[in-house]
Amino acid sequence: MSNRWENKTLGEVCEILDNRRKPITKRDRTAGEYPYYGATGILDYVHDYIFDEKLILIGEDGAKWGAGENTAFIAEGKYWVNNHAHVIRPDRKIVLDNWLVYFLNFSDLSKYVTGLTVPKLNQAKMREISLPLPPISEQKKMLHVIDEIFEKTTKAKENAEKNLQNARELFESYLQSIFANPGDDWEEKSVGEIADIEYGFTDKAKYAGDYRYIRITDIDKNGNLVKDGKVFVDASEEAKKYLLKDGDLLMVRTGATYAKVLLYKDIEKSIFASYLIRIKFRQDIVNKLYWYFSKSRIYWEQANKLSSGSAQPQFNGGVLKELVFYFPRSFEKQGQIVTKLDALSTEIKKLEIVYQQKLIDLEELKKPILHKAFNGELAGVCS
Repeated sequence: MSNRWENKTLGEVCEILDNRRKPITKRDRTAGEYPYYGATGILDYVHDYIFDEKLILIGEDGAKWGAGENTAFIAEGKYWVNNHAHVIRPDRKIVLDNWLVYFLNFSDLSKYVTGLTVPKLNQAKMREISLPLPPISEQKKMLHVIDEIFEKTTKAKENAEKNLQNARELFESYLQSIFANPGDDWEEKSVGEIADIEYGFTDKAKYAGDYRYIRITDIDKNGNLVKDGKVFVDASEEAKKYLLKDGDLLMVRTGATYAKVLLYKDIEKSIFASYLIRIKFRQDIVNKLYWYFSKSRIYWEQANKLSSGSAQPQFNGGVLKELVFYFPRSFEKQGQIVTKLDALSTEIKKLEIVYQQKLIDLEELKKPILHKAFNGELAGVCS
């Protein structure tokens, strides 16, 4: 660090405007055009404002203060701030807004946080935060370099996110095209015509037992089995009637994931609970084809139309029997379609891993840049 740099506390270089904050309960807010800020950002929009200038907000409670967790952010224009975010005005002759925000978000501020049950960065501790202060001219030069690098990083992230979305849309488009364009050798039959439906077992769940007890909360919004929060039931002659086999289809009857379908994989002995339905086809139909069908737009158009209850949608066995399923008559052709969908799904998942890792890597690139900036190593580059 250059010998021209100083270390000062935040309390020495900023004016604290916390006494001007004012919380408004959700019940008492009047909707409007002005942002209503809390510890982590905009919570709402209200009809009036307290502040009308560029200031820095720092989470007081209800935020995270670890390195890279972005507890500080800039607010501009007209806005309101509740009492969960500190409001500070930097002395801009000494420190620039972005220099301060970058430093606060780069730093691990947890050592300034008090309280175990309700962690809080109180005003006294916030004033003690120590920050490096190069001359304003150097801050400007380094911020210019940082902003240029971050702008390129942001564009690269946007491209990666777009590619990730395109990959997902490619699979969805192919899936839709299969069921939206059935051939002459396809059938359209209601589930009631071709399958038996079976409601699940009713018992009290425990944290230990012979069989895993799969409930509606164990099936996520994507129709996958949740790994955490397992519960169990004991073996009994009645329970054994509901043992699941590899490849069984389970549909959620109600709740936020109603009509979602799980393709069960036999990784542990499990039975299914009463708010789930097992679909058992009476003719040659590849279960996985129906599982893919349950992800199509055609399926959900029917499911949403047939379901009852707006607050708590219901999709019981009687309704399920009315749902029309589109499938090739040939069992062999059904298998071929599943094989193609599996292959494309595998490729898409590989691309998702690549793009998601790229997003992580791009975000991680910021850390060494900021590390160099706040340790004076970037100053030489800017001179």
